[in-house]
Amino acid sequence: MSSEAERTDRPPVGLGWLWLLWRKVITIPRREADARMEEALADRGGRGALDRKVVIVLVTTALCLTFLEYVGMSNRWRDAAALADTLGFPGLHDWLHATMGSSQDARINRLTWWGIGCFVAYFVIPVFVIRVVLREKLSDYGLRAGDAFRDGWIYAVFFAVMIPILWIVSLDPHFQEQYPFWRPGPGEGLWPHFYRWQFLYLLQFFALEFFFRGFMVHGLKDRMGFQAVLVMMVPYCMIHFGKPMAETIGAIIAGIALGALSLKNRSIWMGVVIHCAVALSMDLLSLWRTGHLGSWG
Repeated sequence: MSSEAERTDRPPVGLGWLWLLWRKVITIPRREADARMEEALADRGGRGALDRKVVIVLVTTALCLTFLEYVGMSNRWRDAAALADTLGFPGLHDWLHATMGSSQDARINRLTWWGIGCFVAYFVIPVFVIRVVLREKLSDYGLRAGDAFRDGWIYAVFFAVMIPILWIVSLDPHFQEQYPFWRPGPGEGLWPHFYRWQFLYLLQFFALEFFFRGFMVHGLKDRMGFQAVLVMMVPYCMIHFGKPMAETIGAIIAGIALGALSLKNRSIWMGVVIHCAVALSMDLLSLWRTGHLGSWG
């Protein structure tokens, strides 16, 4: 048995760096997470009945994603306005129509609606559940800073791999049409709307990382071990539906890798950094390809 384990811990000939990456990203996090799961289950006297915390995390996940889809998306402001009118808030109804529909800044206002909706769904609601319902610390859900830069070289490798891919993909006209979500119109500069959008966009990525790699992974790990990463990966993949297939498939790989590293290091911060770096690179490459970076103002 030990000799078999030793064989699996030896790098294949010529693939040492890939083996090391796989070991750091998958093998070690899986072993550590599963060991912690067994300890947690032993403390509770075994697997037993339905786990209250798992139920709360999964139901909250479903409700947050439902809220975002039916209220928080940029094309859902009319539904929110109708709901406000139904609930007896005509002022809110009129304000939404004025800012999202008829305003000259309607485009950026609708994206702002989406950014705020993402922050509420991905961060505010889960934080409320963690602190008020579960009565646990946010630092136990990936917000600790102590191990944030552990295995930083792995994230650097991920970003280095992404740069040539983004460079090639940015040549595609479809990519240039899709990114960035806000782009200047004819004769319009980047200031102030592009910078406002980037702030909201990057804030959304922090909230997204907290939701998937923090709330879901660390909320489920004591019961599911490494499988918490795989459970998280499914809805993370699904929120990419409607985007190019290559990006959606990439989300499966990235979801597992970032989830495993969050599980190992108990921190989402480097995941936030690389996610923001990739997203910003995509937007800037698209703007550069389409000739919008002649002026930053």
